[in-house]
Amino acid sequence: MSSPTPATEIGDHYTVHYDQLGDEPLSVAVADAVATFLNEDVTELEPLHYSINADALERLFEPRVNGLRPNGSVSFEYSECLVTVTADGEVRVETV
Repeated sequence: MSSPTPATEIGDHYTVHYDQLGDEPLSVAVADAVATFLNEDVTELEPLHYSINADALERLFEPRVNGLRPNGSVSFEYSECLVTVTADGEVRVETV
């Protein structure tokens, strides 16, 4: 995870901060967070694009000419988890 902020795991959820200006794609950060939460290898998860259009997810939170998106979030189910990505770079995974 490209995360300057430590991840938080509290029983029924796991949160990590994604570096929006880093090189790691958001879709990879999401898959890694879900794999960590489920204590599984990321290769054992179903492909992310079965749950959400990964390209659209990337474009939604990519840096803009005038800076990063100031607010907003998207939530979706992936591998029997609820994933929420926010404009401030938080990726939260919790049980459905």
